[in-house]
Amino acid sequence: MELRERIQPTIRPDERPIGFQCWSNLLFVHWRVPVATIRELIPAELTVDTFDGDAWIGLVPFYMSRVRPAGLPAMPWISQFCETNLRTYVHLGGSRPGVWFFSLEAARLIAVGIARWKWRLNYHWAKMSLRRDGDLITYQSQRIRNKPPAHSNVAAEIGGELEPFTTDTERQSLEFFLAERYLLYTVGPGDRLLCGQVHHRPYPLKQARLQTFEQTITDAASLQIEHPPNHVLFSEGVNVEIFPLREVKNGQKADSLITLQGNCVDSRGGK
Repeated sequence: MELRERIQPTIRPDERPIGFQCWSNLLFVHWRVPVATIRELIPAELTVDTFDGDAWIGLVPFYMSRVRPAGLPAMPWISQFCETNLRTYVHLGGSRPGVWFFSLEAARLIAVGIARWKWRLNYHWAKMSLRRDGDLITYQSQRIRNKPPAHSNVAAEIGGELEPFTTDTERQSLEFFLAERYLLYTVGPGDRLLCGQVHHRPYPLKQARLQTFEQTITDAASLQIEHPPNHVLFSEGVNVEIFPLREVKNGQKADSLITLQGNCVDSRGGK
């Protein structure tokens, strides 16, 4: 894929956002896997995005806060919770690189219901926690009622800052490939491919090193990974603008299919 195609989704859409969120204390844990490992789990319209010839699977726990639709304030308790997503990377015939989610965990049942209904995403309700003590951060998650059961227990030591993505060379790095994703894909009614976009400043990234890592979320998603993670990053977080979910037609966005106003959330602080 040409570099300009990778950069294009980072440009803010020329329209009003429908919601706002704050993502903080993000840990990006990634495995490098053969494309064949995930090809059958991705819609045929999408191409598995690769770096150095391989696909990448990411487990990303973080904290979401001040979630709100445009024009309304964030609501106490409902608008802040832990989340974890399991994802890979895809594109549409050499353009519009984005994320495909295998599953997502959230600690608020109402958020799970809204995301399943409006975003058509595979969310699961989970008991979750995030604790930070200086440069040591710990995430825990256990699905509630949902089957198959899945849990995670992750602790990481946060390291030094990485350089921001300001040059073409930096934008061709593995870190840019893994973190700078602004489009998500999902499948709606009638097996229609849908695409949503977010916008935020580039992630401020830091090095990270796993101290504890135990999880069965990949097993629950029918992903058999038999080796430890290959890459770990951390970010203090970003403020995020949310834009409408739209149907993809012939590789292009169509008119708005599903409007999510009233179901998104904003976060301009931390916890």
